Amino acid sequence: MLKYPSYKFYYAITDFLVLLLSFLITGYLIRYFTPAHRISFNYFSLNAFIYYFIASVTFIFIFQYYNLYKMNIFLTRAVHLVQILKSLLIGIILLMVYTFLLKLPFIPEFRRSFVLFFYLTSVVLLIIIRIYFLQILSSKFLNKNLLNRNIIIIGAGKSGKLFAEKLIFENSIGITILGFVDDNIKKGAIVFKNFINLGKTFELNSIVKEHKVDEFIISIDKIDYNNLMILIDNCTSVGVNVKISSSLFSIIPDKIFIEEYNNIPVIDVSCKINNQLALIIKRLFDFTVTLFLITISLPFLIIIIVLIRLTSKGPAIFSQTRIGKNGKAFNFYKFRTMNLIDKEDEIRKEMMLEFMKGNHKNIDNPSKIINEKRLTRIGKILRKTSLDELPQLFNVIKGDMSLVGPRPSLPYEYDNYDEWQKRRHSILPGCTGVWQVTGRSNVSFKDSIILDLFYIKNMTPWLDLQLIFKTIPVMLLAKGGK
Repeated sequence: MLKYPSYKFYYAITDFLVLLLSFLITGYLIRYFTPAHRISFNYFSLNAFIYYFIASVTFIFIFQYYNLYKMNIFLTRAVHLVQILKSLLIGIILLMVYTFLLKLPFIPEFRRSFVLFFYLTSVVLLIIIRIYFLQILSSKFLNKNLLNRNIIIIGAGKSGKLFAEKLIFENSIGITILGFVDDNIKKGAIVFKNFINLGKTFELNSIVKEHKVDEFIISIDKIDYNNLMILIDNCTSVGVNVKISSSLFSIIPDKIFIEEYNNIPVIDVSCKINNQLALIIKRLFDFTVTLFLITISLPFLIIIIVLIRLTSKGPAIFSQTRIGKNGKAFNFYKFRTMNLIDKEDEIRKEMMLEFMKGNHKNIDNPSKIINEKRLTRIGKILRKTSLDELPQLFNVIKGDMSLVGPRPSLPYEYDNYDEWQKRRHSILPGCTGVWQVTGRSNVSFKDSIILDLFYIKNMTPWLDLQLIFKTIPVMLLAKGGK
């Protein structure tokens, strides 16, 4: 498994200690300003420390969600401060809900005072530590140690040179360019200023052994998607982080907040999960959460089934052949939302194939090319809220799908994929995913594939949780298909 930059861990540990200290100071302030006979809770007991520990860890995840460990946020001040205030507020709300739901006997008498003291204490400490102390430390003392990243730019053409020039001109903190790698230039030839071509792409393994490389930055002028994916595979196989700066991936910074090097978006395409244990954990998470969701939504599912049967002819749930992991076909379940007319399937097929080729760009929702006249009354509501997809929870239980992942394709779609596009089926398909949450109805077919591939490269339990939480408002606000 590829390593994250070490500075992220150090900042997370620092935040954890600051938050823990904030809880302790808050407990002291409550006891100091309150008569002893009015306090029934020991703010320095083992139970309190356990709560402080869990709460501090929760805040770390919230900080990660609000991008507080991305360097382009960390090295700013205004945006940095806003994200700190927002993260702490959201964290406190979640902790209060958590405390209420579990009926914890914590701070019952002085809940508002505790929250106020903790918020003020943590804000002050985080501003002092993060925005002033760590920023000064990072910019002045840690350039060659904690923050240092030795990078090699793959691509010695115009894009690669411009990227290098931008990093040098802006004097990027902690970034050291070791040189270039390019198949079209002789090894050892000077590419840009004093930087030379260190070799060819097939020599990446030996180049990494010879030089202390932390990251590859792929910045190539002209390359097709298939060769780019092969190059990414070659880079990740040698065990260093891989990032890309390419117009082919321009949809990602448009839709997702990513790290930047001096205002240059760099897209992380390193594999975050590549071991069997991590995939087993993902499967256990899927099964547990899905079983819980089915249990609590069962009455609602029954109501939908009854409404479908009462308002139109045909089964409430229909199955359809879809393509899953590694091109394997499976039965895909959905609530029926349309009157069944087989002859129009060919029309939809022709439209979808044209869309895959880049045509039909003005379709409102390219992922759901439908004839609205066929929609039933209840079907319009189900599609608008994406409730028609609830039966896919049973696909997750069966192991055909995951809660989060690329959407499964129809057989004719898969048969017409380019080779690089079939990579979206290298993992289990999901009920929701990156492009459903961030793009949904305004991305091209190629862009939807790119977003899915971005997820595959960055797949972690934390990213899954973020996408699941972001799916909820998409459904509640009825941003689904028509």
